[in-house]
Amino acid sequence: MLLRMSTLLLRTLREEPADAEVPSHRLLLRAGYVRRAAPGGYTWLPLGKLVLDRITTIVREEMVAVGGQEVSFPALLPREPYDVSNRWTEYGDDIFTLKDRRGSDYLLAPTHEEMFTLLVQEMTSSYRDFPLVLFQVQTKYRDEARPRGGLLRGREFLMKDAYSFTLTDEELVSAYESLRAAYQRVFTRLGLQHTIVSAMSGAMGGSASEEFLATAEVGEDTFVGCTACDYAANTEAVTTPAPPATTATAPPLEVHDTPDTPTIASLVELANARALGGRDDWTAADTLKNVVVTVHHPGAGDEVLVIGVPGDREVDLKRLDAALAPATATLFDDFAGRPDLVKGYIGPQGIQARYLADPRVAAGTAWLTGANEPGRHAVNVVAGRDFTPDGTIEAALVLAGDPCPACGSGTLTMRRGIEIGHIFQLGRRYTDAFKVDVLGADGKPVRPTMGSYGIGVSRAVAAIAEQHNDERGLLWPDEVAPADVHIVAAGKDGQVEAALTLAGELAAGGLRVLVDDRPNISAGVKFTDAELIGIARTVVIGRRLGEGYAELRDRRTGDRKDVPVSDIPGVITASLG
Repeated sequence: MLLRMSTLLLRTLREEPADAEVPSHRLLLRAGYVRRAAPGGYTWLPLGKLVLDRITTIVREEMVAVGGQEVSFPALLPREPYDVSNRWTEYGDDIFTLKDRRGSDYLLAPTHEEMFTLLVQEMTSSYRDFPLVLFQVQTKYRDEARPRGGLLRGREFLMKDAYSFTLTDEELVSAYESLRAAYQRVFTRLGLQHTIVSAMSGAMGGSASEEFLATAEVGEDTFVGCTACDYAANTEAVTTPAPPATTATAPPLEVHDTPDTPTIASLVELANARALGGRDDWTAADTLKNVVVTVHHPGAGDEVLVIGVPGDREVDLKRLDAALAPATATLFDDFAGRPDLVKGYIGPQGIQARYLADPRVAAGTAWLTGANEPGRHAVNVVAGRDFTPDGTIEAALVLAGDPCPACGSGTLTMRRGIEIGHIFQLGRRYTDAFKVDVLGADGKPVRPTMGSYGIGVSRAVAAIAEQHNDERGLLWPDEVAPADVHIVAAGKDGQVEAALTLAGELAAGGLRVLVDDRPNISAGVKFTDAELIGIARTVVIGRRLGEGYAELRDRRTGDRKDVPVSDIPGVITASLG
């Protein structure tokens, strides 16, 4: 492959794009890899398409290596299969829907579980057809409320989705482990530093859920690690060790006047000043905060829900949504319409709404909390005696220093990452929905079980750019770079002709070459563009051409050395391994 910058559709930018929010977005725009076409949608320019295709090839190779068979479904799909799985309703506003000229409902597919399941139903009949792994690389669509970060969160994106179909749960585990290992190979080849964390399955259902997160400060996912063991989890999947239930007798509940204390901080200050309950050592952790939310159940209306968490915690709406999926929640704001919910003074005792409590609100624990009257709080409010939650929920904000739920001896540290892959064991949710049965070895019907495996291919471009850049521009790993070598002709004394000759020799030898043969462009601009574009090896045809030498620059190390032009093909090939 030989690309000449004199004819390449490329425009680099000197200035920072005004709408670029994160380094990858800024650099991909400036270096001419993508251009914004619409909110959450990007045009892939020639250099960007080369990187995208390189990543796709790596993903495809590793999927085929574990027995995956590639298919391709339409992106425009009818409503009926999604009604069967109930996801037309569950996805709510997150999907793009439309009607055809006959008034039939369609959607632009966010994922394809339904179609894979139907295909297997139509194309298989016997245990001899299994196990089976199918995958596709296809554009997906989701109506993101707030597209951001360029390729990191868009409305249209390229994704590899794969599904395993097996006849036993043991075979599902085996397929899952095989695909998990394939994902590790993919991300290693892409040069991505990543962590595998426990995760939630969300609207797609399933269990044994794990995410692959590329470490990046701009990542939308917060995940934890343990200081003493190898535990790692997305904060949405962190479980809270509950204190043991106690049967110790607590003093009776007491209600106190606590005027002007609608916040936890003001309540703690007053409680200590007045020694409520005979104590002057109250902390926020001794109080019970009760947060009212409106739960939006897809297709089933709204519900008022109260969440109880220790007062030193906030309710994490992202964790709450994960716990309530497919429902979502927003903070409740119609207190005028619910006089029984006294804002700032809500307690769980006698509350007229569904009440879910943090696991730390265990039976026998006593709390300082609202008395459900303006300006009044209660002490010695005991879980299991004065109130009984309708259940527990993991919705409290996870904090650095929290105890590890896996080993109990370590504490949690917080990091941020970009989700680049997600795998989970779907089980039989979709084969049950579509009643998929095949003939087993014993002649009896067997219902297949499924695993789901997704990689954000276009998002991986941004994740790599986030991890591989410096103050001068991008710096692509070899396996995904748009070219193996970037040749820069300084622009005089036959240097352009020599650069094109060398480029032709390298391309004939199987290398991918980008040559800057642009006329009337200064050497300084060409060098700046080469650093911005980010190919690791740059060959400069310059002042020593007359002596038979070119300068070889290593973008990664900054090393520069003069090499005989005749040796360049061998040196470049050797450096590529």
